[in-house]
Amino acid sequence: MKINDDELKEKLVHRLKRIEGQVRGVQSMVDDGRQCREILQQLTAIRSAVMSVSTIVLENYMSDCILNLDDKNTQERQELMDDMIQLISKSA
Repeated sequence: MKINDDELKEKLVHRLKRIEGQVRGVQSMVDDGRQCREILQQLTAIRSAVMSVSTIVLENYMSDCILNLDDKNTQERQELMDDMIQLISKSA
């Protein structure tokens, strides 16, 4: 599955670039000898941002697969369901 929605792609790329900037900021914080509490606070924000992007991609994947589920045979359906369960369990 690919992300075909240009608006969604743009939104995801924007969020990922923001996350990239946050990671660079944490690198600078470590280099500058900032307090662990401040670094952990930023890492928590990064984790939250990554989970948000992951959720958007997962929702897109699930909706695409569900919309096309009628085109799938029983084995393909089960594989899709197994994939989704595995993805969801990794996100937790």
